[in-house]
Amino acid sequence: MALRLVAAFLLLCLASAAPAQQAVSWKTGREAQAIERRIDALLRRMTLKEKVGQLHLSGRGEGFDIDQVRSGEMGAVMNFVVPTEVLAVQKAVRESRLKIPLIIGLDAVHGFSTYFPFPLGQATSWNPELIEQAAYWSGREAAAAGINWTFAPMVDITRDPRWGRTLEGAGEDAHLGAVVAAARTRGYQRGGVATTVKHFVGYGAVEAGRDYNTAWIPTSQLFDVHLPPFKASLEAGTMTVMAAFNALNGVPATAHHGMLTDLLRGRWGFRGFVTSDFGSITELRQHGIARDDAEAARKALLAGIDMDMMGDAYHKHLADEVRVGRVPMRALDEAVRRVLRVKFHLGLFGRPDVDPAAAPRLMQTEAAREVALQAAREGAILLRNADDILPIRDSVKSVAVIGAMAVPEDERVWTDPAGLGRRVITPLPDALRERLPQDVRIVFKPAFTKNCGTEFAEKEAAVRAAAETDLIIAMMGEDCTFIGEAASRTKLGLPGVQQELLEALVATGKPVVLVLATARPLVLTWASEHVAAILQSFHGGTEARTAIADILTGRYNPSGRVPMSFPRSVGQVPVYYSQLPTGRPERPQERYSSIYMDELNEPLYPFGYGLSYSRFSYADPRVSAASMPLDGAVEVSVDVTNAGPRDGQEVAQLYIRKPVASLSRPLRELKGFTKVMLKAGERKTVRFRLEAARLGAHDDSGRYVVEPGEVEIYLGGSSRAAVKAQVRLTKS
Repeated sequence: MALRLVAAFLLLCLASAAPAQQAVSWKTGREAQAIERRIDALLRRMTLKEKVGQLHLSGRGEGFDIDQVRSGEMGAVMNFVVPTEVLAVQKAVRESRLKIPLIIGLDAVHGFSTYFPFPLGQATSWNPELIEQAAYWSGREAAAAGINWTFAPMVDITRDPRWGRTLEGAGEDAHLGAVVAAARTRGYQRGGVATTVKHFVGYGAVEAGRDYNTAWIPTSQLFDVHLPPFKASLEAGTMTVMAAFNALNGVPATAHHGMLTDLLRGRWGFRGFVTSDFGSITELRQHGIARDDAEAARKALLAGIDMDMMGDAYHKHLADEVRVGRVPMRALDEAVRRVLRVKFHLGLFGRPDVDPAAAPRLMQTEAAREVALQAAREGAILLRNADDILPIRDSVKSVAVIGAMAVPEDERVWTDPAGLGRRVITPLPDALRERLPQDVRIVFKPAFTKNCGTEFAEKEAAVRAAAETDLIIAMMGEDCTFIGEAASRTKLGLPGVQQELLEALVATGKPVVLVLATARPLVLTWASEHVAAILQSFHGGTEARTAIADILTGRYNPSGRVPMSFPRSVGQVPVYYSQLPTGRPERPQERYSSIYMDELNEPLYPFGYGLSYSRFSYADPRVSAASMPLDGAVEVSVDVTNAGPRDGQEVAQLYIRKPVASLSRPLRELKGFTKVMLKAGERKTVRFRLEAARLGAHDDSGRYVVEPGEVEIYLGGSSRAAVKAQVRLTKS
């Protein structure tokens, strides 16, 4: 806890180093009531065309019609990143009759001008305060360029790394996912942009890991696993929600009244607006529930979709649907009200236009880059370190850096705000030269024509150069078309010809350190048996290679932990830690138990796992009371010792299991974690507050139930934690 407070203070100091954007949040009390009255007055003045216009979202590029802004037929725009272009659409608003400001959206997924690790790579830090700061700077820079709405955070839980969008989430666990969702929501909105929690719901569970595919999720699993991060984001104040592309249990998410209206608005009380995903309203025809775009528009609006993103279905058909009575005017008015509500709560009415001259100096500030560097450091996971090959030893006098990815062609980004202060990104060889003694010779060979690693460039020369050095650092991974949306894979090895090069480097007999920048967990079974060390990152952003050099040279002690289990084989997928017990659990060499004939059950690297240059041990678990009522809480304590030679950070994790319940419960469930700094040889007592209300589960009807009975508590540094305590839940 002390570490978190110190880190939060330091990051707050960094955040105050430059003028801050205005934080955004839901207004309350009389201010909120006054907004509703203003919306009433504005709705009375609006024509049908203007009302439909508020639900129309169009984007920069071919087909964008700025005259629709001037005529009041557009409520939002997206993909404008250059302040002068943002200013142009803002000026067009003032030529409209009612001058209702646009909401200006962008996929500022992991940065705007300063880039932070992919969201999955931020979750690996297990540091909510740091994650919040990364989101703050992303939002602050975007807001400085005139953006007021980000299509983030993505909070989809996924247990299938074949899915290309794994990189945008926080991995496999509901609790970690909820903590990260709340942190990112707070950070973005403190930075000045409204968030869009997405994709509602089940997108991360698409069958076979194939993007846009159907998801089938039992009700109990939906509420226990997939919905908690959405709920956490809503409780943190998110202003908008994005519906998913996929069908959930046979109903397309874009037309799912049960999720969008009954649950989101009815049961949870959400008062912001819901946007479709890109073109997903017109895709209701492909889903087979609409004959044409007019029917698709009607079904989407009546289900609860307020804004049509890049589909033109509302713009072209919604007014006619209202005129003929298929869409009630009150339904249209409610959708418009929700859009206007967000605009008023954002303070867009009366807000000054963006200042293009001021924007560049607010990009990539030293404070933002410091947070990016720390996020990249804490987001890297040391998966393997045989014989303590790392940090690089003093006896090493020559190092070969192999792989085009060591010298980035470009950062993996969603946007390119040209001319807004982008700076040179330090290549890995240069970063190592700055940190290693001057007498250490560093050789760099790209080996591949591009970062993608799909074709060689002087492979033999690279292998020869590597063979002549004391240590080989091979930087490889996923890049180019292998990552992101529509990048599902059936093979999870290194793409292209990278594995061939890795095997050639190992064959030299020199120790190989494999540095990975990927978008998901890969199958690293061969590498884990043959290379000396593996350092995993999920594309660490602007400061990625500087952070990697800090870790390789020992300037920073790695502290990242796995947020999503690494499979040994694609055939294991989905593999995750919180599985249910079976009637025939795994028994070695017993055929009629739940095992594979050709592979182990366990993942290669389990959830929560990560090595350090330190060694941590756990002892003396305590619970403040032997029992607690169903509305009570206990304190759980454990002593953590750094038995290693270096100061380091440990992620202490608390898991529970309910061995007997009315429904089968997972073997382990994460319920708490904290990141603690321990000096070499130091012991600290780590404490968790465990509330009985968090130990329940949902039944098949979606009802949350906390039952009396024994609860096992496991404490340690991964989901395989072995230090155990217990507490009994009682009715009174």
